[in-house]
Amino acid sequence: MARRTLPTAVAFATTAALVLTACGGSDDSSSDDIKGADKGSGSPSASAPPSKASDAKRPAIKLPSTFQLTFENWTSDDADKQAVLNDGKEELRAGYAAIIANEPDGGDALAFYTTEPGLSQAQLWIKTYTAKNLTVIGELPAFDAKVTLANKGAASLSYCTDESKASTKQRKTGEVEGNPAGTDPKVQYVITMVKNAQDVWQTDTVISKRGGC
Repeated sequence: MARRTLPTAVAFATTAALVLTACGGSDDSSSDDIKGADKGSGSPSASAPPSKASDAKRPAIKLPSTFQLTFENWTSDDADKQAVLNDGKEELRAGYAAIIANEPDGGDALAFYTTEPGLSQAQLWIKTYTAKNLTVIGELPAFDAKVTLANKGAASLSYCTDESKASTKQRKTGEVEGNPAGTDPKVQYVITMVKNAQDVWQTDTVISKRGGC
């Protein structure tokens, strides 16, 4: 269920990242591993400070009740960091929404929250599901989120997911399968993000490490 990753060169160091997402890379997990699951709108809690969000019209992303992607303590007192958290969260939701909708190209929402290289990487991840006619179900909490701002236009977002209660489901047969026995269910992700001209923080690269949390 994990998200595979691609090597990257960026202005700041990155280490370990997302399991349920993406494409190629150093992660040892199976391409059938699960990456994240969403519950509700995924919006930050009411106590979160107002972030410096852009005026860009963000796409609506809906996830079914069969896949609960939750975000624990994805808040920051720093408005710039909160903006990174908000857009990073929506990129993750958009990726899973594409898998569930059986959209190999990722759809408009994922394109909105990724750079061109980031979208290509995400599409490879999504196709590890759609090519096998798989969807995702269950619960996927994303937690321990941390943001590092490199400069006004670059940032690093790290977080962990726990795949213990997440599974893949074969669309035709209904067969449900979780991670193999003995697999560490926790995956650490490090995401490099850049701010575009509309002040949207877009995912550029993803690095994942199973057992890195």
